[in-house]
Amino acid sequence: MTTFLLDGPETAPTTILLAHGAGAPMDSASMTATAKALAEAGFRVARFEFHYMAARRYGHRKPPPRAETVNPEYIKAIADLRAKGVKGPLIIGGKSMGGRVASMIADEMFSKGEISGLLCLGYPFHPPGKPTQLRTKHLADLRTPTLIFQGTRDEFGTRDEVATYDLSDAIEMRWLEDGDHDLKPRKSISGFSTADHLKTMTDAVKAWAGRL
Repeated sequence: MTTFLLDGPETAPTTILLAHGAGAPMDSASMTATAKALAEAGFRVARFEFHYMAARRYGHRKPPPRAETVNPEYIKAIADLRAKGVKGPLIIGGKSMGGRVASMIADEMFSKGEISGLLCLGYPFHPPGKPTQLRTKHLADLRTPTLIFQGTRDEFGTRDEVATYDLSDAIEMRWLEDGDHDLKPRKSISGFSTADHLKTMTDAVKAWAGRL
């Protein structure tokens, strides 16, 4: 069974399932802050780890595998979450690689009525410094309602770069001023704090989820 970290009210109408990025675990500072903020906004939030990351807790230092190879683990996490009695609308997603993996299984799950939406926090459109190595092919005809939050200085995909991509109409992009790949702004430069961006994000997710 998948191990979950759960936040938010058990009676929440909508649950959000989040996977971590390639390098940091599900209880990293940014994942925890995001989960707590979404929970305070009234969502039930479940976090989980792919096997390679969970193995690090036992001293096994495994590098991140190719993202598509963990697609079955995400599908199993959805089934395991339902097996725990989680009912109602489910939004899947995650941070960076976690969101990318969710995006690769989203349409299959959406067509089966398993999920109602996809939430990506800092999508890795390309590896840093390699703007031509795009990871966007499957996003052109994505049918699942999708919300992507991206920092304007994210080295995995800047605003100018993303504007040139062929993305499905089902995808809504929300830009966070001066945010990095963790969506963190530099307060002295932008005037925004991480807390400001978390609030903007949760308000937008709440409004978007209400329309699904």
